[in-house]
Amino acid sequence: MDIIFKLGEIDQVAATFLANTVHHKVFALHGEMGAGKTTFVHAVCNALGVKDTIGSPTFSIINQYQTNKAETIYHIDLYRLKDEEEAIQTGVEDCLYSGNYCFVEWPGRAPGIFPDKTLYVTILAVNNDTRKLIINL
Repeated sequence: MDIIFKLGEIDQVAATFLANTVHHKVFALHGEMGAGKTTFVHAVCNALGVKDTIGSPTFSIINQYQTNKAETIYHIDLYRLKDEEEAIQTGVEDCLYSGNYCFVEWPGRAPGIFPDKTLYVTILAVNNDTRKLIINL
C-alpha cells in the first residue's frame, strides 16, 4: 500500500494508516534523514490520543508516551546505536515485545531483534511538501 500526501494532510494519513494496520503494534520506519519519520510518528501519536509532548528520541533512544486511554506508546530511534547487542542493552527489545505500540526509526541498526509481526514502512521525501508512505502489508 502506497500513500502519497502533502504535509498538510499528515493527520488524515495517520488516521488512515492506523485504520489499515490494526493487526500490528510494532512498526519499523525506514527513510533518509529528514524524510519525515519523526513527523509521521508525531501525527500517529496524536491520532492515538497522546497528550504528552512528542519529540525525537535521537538522544534518549526511547521515548515513552501515554494515550488518553492510559495506553503506552514507545518511540524508538536506533540511529546512534552500533548493533543489536547495544539495542538489547538499552531496553529496546523489551519495548518491542511488550505488546504496546512501538514506532522504531532506523531499524536497520538492529534488524534481528524485531518480532515476526513487525510492519515495515518506508517514508520518502518526494519534494519539500510531499511524502510517499510505503506500507508493506
